[in-house]
Amino acid sequence: MIVREAKLLNGSQSQYARLDSAIRTAQFIRNKAVRLWLDEPDVDKSRISRLCKELAQQFPFAKKLNSMARQASGERAWNSISSFYRRCREGAKNKGYPQFKKYSRSVEYKTSGWKLSEDCLTINFTDGFKAGRFSLFCNHKTREDLFRLKINRVRVVRRADGYYAQFCFDASRFEAGNYTGNLVGIDLGLKYFYKDQNDNSAIYPKYLRQAEKRTRETTAAAVKKVCQRQEASIKQLPQSQN
Repeated sequence: MIVREAKLLNGSQSQYARLDSAIRTAQFIRNKAVRLWLDEPDVDKSRISRLCKELAQQFPFAKKLNSMARQASGERAWNSISSFYRRCREGAKNKGYPQFKKYSRSVEYKTSGWKLSEDCLTINFTDGFKAGRFSLFCNHKTREDLFRLKINRVRVVRRADGYYAQFCFDASRFEAGNYTGNLVGIDLGLKYFYKDQNDNSAIYPKYLRQAEKRTRETTAAAVKKVCQRQEASIKQLPQSQN
């Protein structure tokens, strides 16, 4: 899976407020799933999936959120629960007990609840909150992936500088390389960073030594400047008549 990011621009204050409502609803569903796990015994993933449907029937604001987004929020809760069980089986020191979310900043849509324009310049959120259309500001690489790759999920993330859309593409990273079949032995040393069997070596960058040298030079310059100021102030003092 490849994740690319684009900033959501040209939206009104009411549109961004609707995105906040969707984020809070996703947080509400996740916390409800954790509460169900605490209250009932033998809660599994299918029970949490049924809970998402029950919450949509019980709360009108939860029904506004897309059904797949509700399921994704339930999956987040189950991931934390299953990770807790796995750490307990492994005997880990930090179990990672599932906690309630207080400040959630994202909501995740799967294949519905949003629609991308044909030119991939705008995205329209079409669930019950009706956040509407936003412009996508991204780099050239993200724009290419929007055209040629399949989008599995869209995640809306709120940050200090605005709102972002993260696109999860159905693709795997692969870097082509030329395999020569030659084996190279590498040795790490004190006078050099490494040296291979062909006597090719890399010199240490010596960041600490360079930083110490700069610190000594800066300190010496500061001390010299202070001494000069003190000598100048002594010369300006009035001399006694005796």
